[in-house]
Formats: sequence, structure tokens, C-alpha cells
Amino acid sequence: MNKPKRVLIFTGLILVLGGVLAVSGCAPTVVREPTGSMDTPQHHVFSGKKMLDKMDLDGAIREFNLAIELDPKFSPAYQGLGVALGLKKDFNAAYEAMSKASKYSRTKDEEAMAYVGFMRLNTLEKKKGWLEEVEAYYHKAVGRVEGLPDAYYYLGLAYKEGYRFSDAEKAFKQVLTINKTFVGEADEQLKLVQKIQRAMPGTEVGKKIALQDKITRADCAALFIHELLLEKVYEKNKKLSPKPVTLPPDVKDHPLKVDVEAILRIGLRGLEVYPDGKFRPDDYVTRAVYAMMVEDIIVTVSRDQALSVKHVGSPSPFPDVRNDAPYFNAVMVCTTRGIMEGSNMMTGQFNPEGQVSGASALLAIRNLKENLRVF
Repeated sequence: MNKPKRVLIFTGLILVLGGVLAVSGCAPTVVREPTGSMDTPQHHVFSGKKMLDKMDLDGAIREFNLAIELDPKFSPAYQGLGVALGLKKDFNAAYEAMSKASKYSRTKDEEAMAYVGFMRLNTLEKKKGWLEEVEAYYHKAVGRVEGLPDAYYYLGLAYKEGYRFSDAEKAFKQVLTINKTFVGEADEQLKLVQKIQRAMPGTEVGKKIALQDKITRADCAALFIHELLLEKVYEKNKKLSPKPVTLPPDVKDHPLKVDVEAILRIGLRGLEVYPDGKFRPDDYVTRAVYAMMVEDIIVTVSRDQALSVKHVGSPSPFPDVRNDAPYFNAVMVCTTRGIMEGSNMMTGQFNPEGQVSGASALLAIRNLKENLRVF
């Protein structure tokens, strides 16, 4: 074979090899071979999302990484991994994973979901300008996939976290209008933000506590001091202790120490120091105890001590509240005045041992203001 032919053949082999390498470079590089029919990137992402829903973050991360091992350019795996890492507060790694979700997206849907992932991370981290970032990624997401319920749902959550309850309401309603996914979740969130709007929290403390599923004794102290200005009201009624208050040891370093101290000066029933000398600021409050707190405020402000025994011995309208229970009169005072209501319209139960959400506590405070008209 002469030299020119050898050169042509060699050049041709180089071109063919280069083409093969170019094609293989665009395709996912398999790190490991699947061990069974269910060992697929899609199945691991499905399992990872289920674990995310259960807040099994380590399990979710394991599943997403298994998907990536099979396909290192599988965008949904990086999207799920980014969310899981964000929930673990590992934001540097979370944003890196979400960037890969965007980089490796193969369809408009995958690209849009990566943008939704960035919305979620910004909402979790809440760095300076986070809400504007969420809005920007929202516009990118719906720009790729119009009418994407995920984008509207997580925009609603971001607005709720940013105390823009009216905007959150609109976003959740849009999810219901689209009527594809997140319908149940959006409906629940819509009811919550509407309840918060009815409660009309007037302070940053109130808005923050409004988002909580359950409130603590310290939260109650903060709500009464900030939303009701209870200290000033009790000063007018000469109900403040003239003696300095000795703070319980479990309150001295608590973030709401000042509010707890003010409540202890007031001596509000249901928020006293326990016999062991502790306040237990982080214990959750039940509906029965919250009713006792509200009753004490009504009796004091109205200067009607007869209210504290008005319903004693009366029949109970609630199947789960006995009329000899220590909180029975308080429950009756609150419910007959429309300040609190039963927790289950179907069964008529009050649910005295149920916990109090921030929105419910604020709505009761709102009703209390309207009832007494002195706040």
C-alpha cells in the first residue's frame, strides 16, 4: 500500500473515531450497570420524591444519587437532589445540584421544573432579595410551560412566607383553576391564607406566628402582648403585679423572654409558672387551655367576675367536653360569644386537647377585639 492511501485510511479512521466519541460525549455516561428491571433513573426519582414527601431526606438523597449513578445527566434526579439538600440547609450543594438540573434538561418540562426548584431553594434560604428571585424564576418556569401548577403552587407558598397573603391567595386559586396537580395542597393553603386575612395580624410577630401549624406558650405570650397590647390594657385595669417578676430558669435565654416576662406580670390564667418553677415556653398549647386564657382576658377587661362561673352546671353542647371539666366554663364563654368555634362541624366536637394553629389563635384574637371593643 502506497503512502497516500495509508494516509487517507488513517485519516478516515480518525474521523470515524472522532464521530463516535462526539456522539458518546452527548449521551449519558453510565457509571454503573443496572442490577434489575426496576433499577432505573426514573424509578429512583419516583422513590426519592415519595421520601421527600415524608421528609426522609437522607433516604431521598440516596435515591436521587442512585438515579445519577445510572444516568449522570438525568435532570429530574438533580432537581430532587437540590430540593432535598435545600431542606437540609446545605444550600451551596443544593444550588449546584439545581444548576445541573437546568443544564441537563432535555425538555421544556424538565427546564421549567428546574426553575421551580430554584423557586423552592430561594424560599427555603430567604437570603436578601429572595422573593424577587422567586418571582423571576416563576416567570421563567411559566415561560417554558404555560399553566404549570407547580410554579403557581410554590409561588403561593413564597408569597405566604413573605406575608403577601393576598398574592398567595391568587396563586393558590390559579392552581385550583388549572386543576391538574397540587389541587388538595393548594385548597388547604388557600383556606389558611384566607383565615389569616380574616384574622388581620397587625404586627410582624403576628404574621410570623400566623404561619405556624401549632403555637407554644411563649408564642401565646407574644401574641397577647403584641397583637392585643395586653400590658397597656391590664395597666388600665390595675392588674399588673407591682413586684418585679422572677423569671423561670427556662425563660432567661429564650428569644421571647420579654413577652413571657410581661405575661407573668399580668398573671394570665393558663400562662402561669408551673409548681416546679418552670414556664415551659416551648410546650404546645391546647384548645382548652387557650380558651382559659381568652376567658381570663374577657373577665378582666369586662370587669364581670360572674362570667367565670356563668356556665357552671349547664349541659355541654360538645360531646367531647364534660360540664365538670375545669375548662368547661371557658369553652362556653368563648364559643357562645363567637370567639372560638368547634373544630368539627359534622360531629359537633370542640377537640379540647387539639393543638392551636397560629391562624386560629389570631382569628380568636380578632374576634375578641370585636367582641370587647376596647383594644
